[in-house]
Amino acid sequence: MCVCFLVFFPVSPLCPSFTTRFVLPSLYALLFLTGLPGNALSLWVFLRRIPTQTSTHVYLFHLGLSNLCLSLTTPFLAAYYSQGPAWPAWSPLCQLVLHGVTPIQQINIYISVFILTWVALSRFAILIQHTHASRPSTCTTLLPHAFFTRLRRVRFAKAVCAWVWGMVVLATVPVTVYYSVKETKVDDKGGRVCYSVAMEMGGSLSRGANVVSIVIFFMCFLLVLTSYMAVARHIWRSRRCAVVNGSQRLLGRVFRNIVVIQVVLIVCMLPYHIFKSIFISIVQHQADPATTIRGPCHPLSAIVEVKNFLLCLTMLRSSVDPVMYFLLDKTFHRHVMLLLRLHPQRSSSQLSGVATTQGKIQLTTGQLN
Repeated sequence: MCVCFLVFFPVSPLCPSFTTRFVLPSLYALLFLTGLPGNALSLWVFLRRIPTQTSTHVYLFHLGLSNLCLSLTTPFLAAYYSQGPAWPAWSPLCQLVLHGVTPIQQINIYISVFILTWVALSRFAILIQHTHASRPSTCTTLLPHAFFTRLRRVRFAKAVCAWVWGMVVLATVPVTVYYSVKETKVDDKGGRVCYSVAMEMGGSLSRGANVVSIVIFFMCFLLVLTSYMAVARHIWRSRRCAVVNGSQRLLGRVFRNIVVIQVVLIVCMLPYHIFKSIFISIVQHQADPATTIRGPCHPLSAIVEVKNFLLCLTMLRSSVDPVMYFLLDKTFHRHVMLLLRLHPQRSSSQLSGVATTQGKIQLTTGQLN
């Protein structure tokens, strides 16, 4: 097995470059300084400032909670990349990254992927139920009306989020435990450093789990892309419909929401998952002892660094998501502007009355204001 080869055969060490030792730690430090306050503010707004929740508010709250967990891992990742080549594999700091930070990172990356997908689907459900087109969407003929109604319910959104958290945690924890206990097991001499071939490449089980996660990501990506194309087609059809005056603003808002989610997935998540599939194929080839090249540095050192840089790009989403909330939800936008004193002040009674009225509208129409 690959694990035995990594542990018992003399393999060239990974040689971190300037990018790994200095650039990546600096980027993770910047993500911590921007992501932690941004997501903390977002959670506070969702919990304390928005009087009436919609299904989208529920999804965005759980997305913010996941992003906050990711932001808390960034200082440890910065320390790992800067000091990992000097840490012994058995050191407490290395074990903390191995047993704690890595599972939290992987769990929250895929929780966010699932939740972003559900946000796009719920936006699409609002679109096809509250606008008109010259022809109905194909989805309305294939799926029952009750399905789209349920997508917009707060109780259903909470159940979906609980299911996502439970499913991802239960699927990830056993793999990460096996990875940290077996695939990165310290040899008897204890001389291996933390930033090593075993740590960065893992064994057969973790690579198999990565293949599954890549497939899941592309399934979610295609769902969001399909929603985007369906919305674009629906908007085109609605322009030829007589009853469009009251729905054009909603059409534009839903289209913008799905475009924002699609851009986030393309910029932050897609490069990592494309390269990760290539990386797994290369590592599988190098895992054969007959093909391993021994020398002062492992031949895949540069490939590992590219993978780690793209992983940092996926973490960037935890810092840009509060900006996404600002663009997706007008209620969130308004309360943030009030908190930052960038919005004209209103009296508390007037603001309460407006919030109550808008809450009733949201419950009636299922739209975000």
